[in-house]
Amino acid sequence: MSERLKVGVLGGTGMVGQRFISLLENHPWFEVTTIAASPRSAGKTYEEAVGGRWKMDTPMPEAVKNLKVMNVNEVEAVASQVDFVFSAVDMTKEEIKKIEEDYAKAETPVVSNNSAHRWTPDVPMMVPEINPGHMDVIAFQRKRLGTTRGFVAVKPNCSIQSYAPVLTAWMEFEPEEVIATTYQAISGAGKTFQDWPEMVGNIIPYIGGEEEKSEKEPLRIWGKIENGVIVPAAGPVITCQCIRVPVLNGHTAAVFVRFKKKPAKEQLIEKLRAFSGEPQRLNLPSAPKQFIQYLEDDNRPQVALDVDFENGMGISVGRLREDTVYDYKFVGLSHNTVRGAAGGAVLCAELLKAQGYIGSR
Repeated sequence: MSERLKVGVLGGTGMVGQRFISLLENHPWFEVTTIAASPRSAGKTYEEAVGGRWKMDTPMPEAVKNLKVMNVNEVEAVASQVDFVFSAVDMTKEEIKKIEEDYAKAETPVVSNNSAHRWTPDVPMMVPEINPGHMDVIAFQRKRLGTTRGFVAVKPNCSIQSYAPVLTAWMEFEPEEVIATTYQAISGAGKTFQDWPEMVGNIIPYIGGEEEKSEKEPLRIWGKIENGVIVPAAGPVITCQCIRVPVLNGHTAAVFVRFKKKPAKEQLIEKLRAFSGEPQRLNLPSAPKQFIQYLEDDNRPQVALDVDFENGMGISVGRLREDTVYDYKFVGLSHNTVRGAAGGAVLCAELLKAQGYIGSR
């Protein structure tokens, strides 16, 4: 127990905060010792602060029920209790940027689920299997912040997880144009059907800000570090529509791709099944053994059958076939609150620890 790193969860009472706490129960490297939230929750036990708003399928872990929730704005007090923090705070973008940097300046690494720092040039935005090398930018960020161990790292938007890894696996064939339509679960908005009943049997063809993120964030993940900042890749060109659908967990994407070097279908499937990265090589605790699975059945992937593949950390792909306008089309599926949110951030933290960026104080 004493060998595990002490972890704080900022914004621990919300849905993503709850997911962090669920995923970290019995984690071999990390132990949740501190939960911070808004001033209205501060001073209550975690169980009291959440009340009837526990949204996970599994029970609240016993180890956190009686933890006294701290005020997230009392940065020095929270930071002194932990080795690093996960951030899932619900504030304005500018408030999030400031408070995450404040924690970093208090020499506390921050691994964030939020979007506020995704375009800060010296903040790595990582899918650990795709761009682990972006961790190298942390040295430049620390110099800017004046820190020795504090920094901010983020994970990308949940909507891109169902197709960006797929395109990465195919990079040698040089994808140049991509059309993606994502069908996104309501948990992506922090909702369940109980608190969003108007989504039952409904589709909403708009999710604020989502399409721009879905088109631009993959380019940053595929970018390179130049002069201490991450410079996004120039291509492929991606255009996207994002639609909210009556599903609790699981973002599905229907994707069309044009390549400069059109491969055979069998080559594409082989690349998907063989694709892995540092998390698999290092056998990190949350890493899926099989990052991407390809399903041969025409009616797969399905949310009901496939969203929990590799404990929600794997990507499921199916219906790959030639297209009459583009070269190929396929359907991808990822778990938006596990791989796409808290689980992806936990895997980032595991990689950061394995590479020496996170350790005990």
